[in-house]
Amino acid sequence: MLRFSIFIGKLIQKLTRLRGGGSALPGLVVERINPRFVKKVLSKLPYGVAAVSGTNGKTTTTKIVAELLEKQGLRVFTNNTGSNFVRGVISSILDNITISGKFEYDIAVLELDEAHAVKFCEAAPIDYALLLNVQRDQLDRFGEIDHTAVLLQKVATAAKQEVVLNREDPRVSIIKAEHPVYFGLSEEQLERFPSDDDLIEKSEIKISDKPARVILDKLSDNHAEYIIDNQSYATELTLKGIYNAFNAAGALALCASILKDKLDASSLVTGLSSVESAFGRGEVLEINGAEVEILLVKNPSAFQLSIASFADDKHDFMIVINDNYADGRDVSWLWNVDFTPLPYVNMVSGVRAYDMALKLKYEEIRVDEIEENLEAAIDKFTKNSTKPKRIFTTYTAMLAIRKIISGKSIL
Repeated sequence: MLRFSIFIGKLIQKLTRLRGGGSALPGLVVERINPRFVKKVLSKLPYGVAAVSGTNGKTTTTKIVAELLEKQGLRVFTNNTGSNFVRGVISSILDNITISGKFEYDIAVLELDEAHAVKFCEAAPIDYALLLNVQRDQLDRFGEIDHTAVLLQKVATAAKQEVVLNREDPRVSIIKAEHPVYFGLSEEQLERFPSDDDLIEKSEIKISDKPARVILDKLSDNHAEYIIDNQSYATELTLKGIYNAFNAAGALALCASILKDKLDASSLVTGLSSVESAFGRGEVLEINGAEVEILLVKNPSAFQLSIASFADDKHDFMIVINDNYADGRDVSWLWNVDFTPLPYVNMVSGVRAYDMALKLKYEEIRVDEIEENLEAAIDKFTKNSTKPKRIFTTYTAMLAIRKIISGKSIL
């Protein structure tokens, strides 16, 4: 049955690619004809399966974990196509398995959507879980954040070995696990990383008394210092944004759990220096002679930390807000973000451009232009002044921006 499933999956994969189709269909078909496919393939991996889930940071954190483990000599399978449903994982497997069923990896490190991670755990039990955060994101899809916490609790319960939890997230830190491991922040760093509740209630931020295996201790520009098992390690970071420095602490904790007595903490931290952000997260492109940095945002905390990382007077700024299904229809979360660190906004675009412009006007931030047509907005924005550019954008707008830029002359 396994070989038959692989044959059918690869055949559909080839046909869909010839027709320019997406990556999920082969996985969907294989999932229907062989519900045990994922379990059958992944259960043979010597280091098992590690799941990365939470509201923010899954994609880049999964990439960090995978690259760090590869630097330690492990052969890592990951669902880097961007589809984090069960069918997406199957499609990624089909790309990497031979027709005879050879799947030559040591471990699978998988990004899993919060709502679909539970279904994945039913299809293929996981060994490790890294649960990053629970924040107000796509409320129309997943319901209130307490429901998301319930979903992550189910993921934690499914993990057969260690579960890595964000000590500083009030909903993640209370998740019950048989073998919990925590990552966190030093008291010096804590106020730089407000939780979702802190943004709404402006509550007093206090450090947790739970002992954390990995702590982000110091962070300045591109220099970070982490404490692992009470020992300090320093590294330079290629990753951009303070939120990625904290997510890296979670990645380090997960790697330490996986490597166990083979852990070389110094080498592991040093490996962070060459890890870059994932697709669409802080990547820099050039168009019309202008350097354009793409910054994905999707909820209050993500936007707030992005502003804290990238607001200055040396760049031009554009904000693009869509409300398509993959973004979440409800964009009321914009009103929980403090935009005042931005000195100005040169261009606002997207389906909800005027909602965004209204919020900026309310905070008395100068907005130079509003242009709902994204292609026209990008042309105007990139041809206007010689400063480097930064675009804060929701997910579907990010995809559209890259498509628009790829169709133009990129220098």
